[in-house]
Amino acid sequence: MSAAADSGPVRTAVVTGGASGIGRAVARRLAADGMKVAVLDIAPTEEGYGLTVDVTDRAQADKATDAVRERLGPVSVLVDAAGKDGFTRFGKLPFADRQRVVDINLNGVFHCVRSALPDMWKAHWGRIVDISSSSTHSGQPFMAHYVAAESAVNGLTKSLALELGPRGITVNAVPPGFVDTPMLCAAEQSQQLGGSVEDHIARTPVRRVGRPEDIAAACSFPVSEEAGHITGRILGVNGGRNT
Repeated sequence: MSAAADSGPVRTAVVTGGASGIGRAVARRLAADGMKVAVLDIAPTEEGYGLTVDVTDRAQADKATDAVRERLGPVSVLVDAAGKDGFTRFGKLPFADRQRVVDINLNGVFHCVRSALPDMWKAHWGRIVDISSSSTHSGQPFMAHYVAAESAVNGLTKSLALELGPRGITVNAVPPGFVDTPMLCAAEQSQQLGGSVEDHIARTPVRRVGRPEDIAAACSFPVSEEAGHITGRILGVNGGRNT
């Protein structure tokens, strides 16, 4: 068990995209660390206190956050894990597909941070972790809209870290590499990865695909009491593929 459960008050954490994959692993890890956890996802979930929310809708995000406050108390921790990938040649990329990826992966972060921020601001204490993507380090063909949105998340993270730090609120990002999630499996089955998962494992220094629990572990310390001097960091968890 992490230090989050060993000292300080019991914190309320909100995890977006927590119904499956990385978000679910993060929700479970924070609960194991001793936090009260609420999950916001467009799909129903039994993880923590689950709320069905479309993070692209600011009104829904506000309503859900109000419900979390009433049920679990003020929000102290936010992990933005909701995301959508996309594979389309740039010259054939429909505007609607581009906009949907940007709405979920970038605007969803804006909405959820704005919804949770008043509690953190009032408390002079807060922890925000944005899950981005290792594709921001190297780019990725046929994913221009996705890479652009996730790169913007990293930029947003750094800007918010500077703005919110004086109020005791830290903001960091964790860009995963290849992680064994339903999203990755769907990409492999549709032959969008540029090879199989095994091919990518062979090019990864640690010689294995990432697990959702690897990303959850990387989120555990930055949201803890002890991590108050760590902000504006982009902590890549990718098995050494991007250093």
